[in-house]
Amino acid sequence: MRILIIEDDPKIQAFISNGLRQEGHTVEATSDGKKGCEMWSSESYHAVVLDLMLPQMSGLDILKHMRTSGDTTPVLVLSAKVAVDDRVSGLKSGADDYMTKPFSFSELSARIHAITRRTPQSGEESQQNTTLNVADISINLLKRTVVRGTKKINLQPREYALLELLMRNPKRALTKLLILESIWDCSVDPQTNVVDVLICRLRNKIDAGFEKKLIKTIRGVGYVFQTES
Repeated sequence: MRILIIEDDPKIQAFISNGLRQEGHTVEATSDGKKGCEMWSSESYHAVVLDLMLPQMSGLDILKHMRTSGDTTPVLVLSAKVAVDDRVSGLKSGADDYMTKPFSFSELSARIHAITRRTPQSGEESQQNTTLNVADISINLLKRTVVRGTKKINLQPREYALLELLMRNPKRALTKLLILESIWDCSVDPQTNVVDVLICRLRNKIDAGFEKKLIKTIRGVGYVFQTES
């Protein structure tokens, strides 16, 4: 899944981001409320983890703005406020769930999966929200299964996260730095070859045995998911 984290505490943001990336999710994060609202407004996410006390724009204001605009993305609110009235206020503003700090990552992960599973969807809309299809590859975003043609492909969490990132940006050259920031965390040395190694592993799984190769190298730039010959 693609998850947005809007949290101004750097330790908490890193804690959540690292854990979700290790589970294979694509994570984008910001500590600024206004920027978070702009990111959420301009991009599509499967879930949003939202702190309430933020600089520039509060979490409640962000939530109210997005719900008023018709956005139904599942939202898990995080807050240091433990009073019942605060929880009620967050839920009434459109949150799908509310967690107080401190919290365990395992519970946060379970709650994210719960709110994304119970989000009302039906028919064609449900199919569009739970599957990603590019070229002859199909990803089930809930079950996290991958099929190319008729072949089921088993991927490790980071391989899956990389494939989803590439498929969400077809024909767009993604730099190694962008891939590092999306799949790992900022503590990884940007000069490391982990991206090249992961690309190689993914190619061996999704391109091996197929005439059309989907992952192309753009020398001096990065990698692109090529949908046309």
